[in-house]
Amino acid sequence: MNHKTDIKFHSTAAFVKDIETSKKFYTETLEQEIELDFGKNVILSCGITLWEIDPNHIIPKTRGLENTVDEKVNRFEFCFETKDIERVFDRLKEEGIELLHPLIEETWGQRTVRFFDPDGHLIEVGETLETFVKRFHKEGMTPEQVSEKTSIPVETVRELINQ
Repeated sequence: MNHKTDIKFHSTAAFVKDIETSKKFYTETLEQEIELDFGKNVILSCGITLWEIDPNHIIPKTRGLENTVDEKVNRFEFCFETKDIERVFDRLKEEGIELLHPLIEETWGQRTVRFFDPDGHLIEVGETLETFVKRFHKEGMTPEQVSEKTSIPVETVRELINQ
């Protein structure tokens, strides 16, 4: 079964030990600009995302914390986004792709699935920002409540809802 999906490459997420040290390095040493700052997760305008991994996050819980903090281990994943996460997840199951975890909702509200490519590289497909913001709004949340849940600035939430 060959279904086309709207999966778009989003970014490469680098797992970091200390988000403040990494932010300083990327903004001062490499002169990159911060597009969005969610505290422990930072999106740079160049497309790199920095993640200070919480030991309770799905990745260290399933792969082992040592595999996200050991400098000798590749600590990144390719991140893609889609408006139709259920369709992507169904396709992965149909094709027998090895999953790190099934479709989950992250603490900030985005639904994601992580899996491995044929060489064992970690890949994430998640809902677009617009998709999960609109989902929360359709479920009855106010822009302020969506902002509180997602850490997305309320002005951005309002813009996404009105798109």
